[in-house]
Amino acid sequence: MTRPLCFLASRAEEVAADAEYASVLQHTGLSEQELVRIRLDRGEAVGDVHRFSGVILGGSPFTSSTPETDKSPVQRAVEATLLDVLDEISRHRIPFLGLCYGVGVVGRWAGGEVDSTYAENTDAVEVTLTEAGREDPLLAELPDTFHAYVGHKEACTTLPPGAVVLASSPACPVQMYRFGPGQYVTQFHPEMDAAAVKLRIEIYAGAGYFAPDAVAEVIERTGRADVSAAHRLLAAFARWCADENDGHTANQARMDNTRQYSRQFHPAG
Repeated sequence: MTRPLCFLASRAEEVAADAEYASVLQHTGLSEQELVRIRLDRGEAVGDVHRFSGVILGGSPFTSSTPETDKSPVQRAVEATLLDVLDEISRHRIPFLGLCYGVGVVGRWAGGEVDSTYAENTDAVEVTLTEAGREDPLLAELPDTFHAYVGHKEACTTLPPGAVVLASSPACPVQMYRFGPGQYVTQFHPEMDAAAVKLRIEIYAGAGYFAPDAVAEVIERTGRADVSAAHRLLAAFARWCADENDGHTANQARMDNTRQYSRQFHPAG
């Protein structure tokens, strides 16, 4: 892979930030040289996004639908940077995968509605692919139904124009959607396994994702879940970007297939 992928991170908690990056490296199968981390929470510059074969946006303790006046200077700076990145990846059709926080940031950038209607406490939930999801080449190796970890205070209630729902769950109708060719967001966390979610629960015990006195019970319950199928999404995205980077004819065919179900649009405003 001549061009690396980019991992955009915004967690200020060092243990959480490093663990998230390690999880994404593990399940993409990439090295640190192949997946370059940029700490947006530290004000690190993204630079020319074209130097990357694809972009992965990590999760975040930030909630994008928080009123602007209530956001910290760091959150406002992170989201301003992400809006610029999204403009570039949309304009030049650069592959993109946003994990959890991506639903909020992309949804608001692209003209959808994001609020607390379908928030979910930390848990492992059953995710089901829609018909469009079963036809999307990125999800070809995922079963029709699988379990994945969730934990979010906001979710998509109205899709952005042109977006296509690829997966849903009983409590959250939009668990994944495609908003452009090779460009996706998930509400669930494909990067987390039982050890990762345990650490995340401990770090964010007082952040409102579950009752503060329920830490042990949430760890025990989530630790029983088999979420291994969800990890395949990250490996598939990394391969997609490698094919795009190498100019493989096979990837062009996949992109053409995706374009049957997507249309390019310009963000509102």
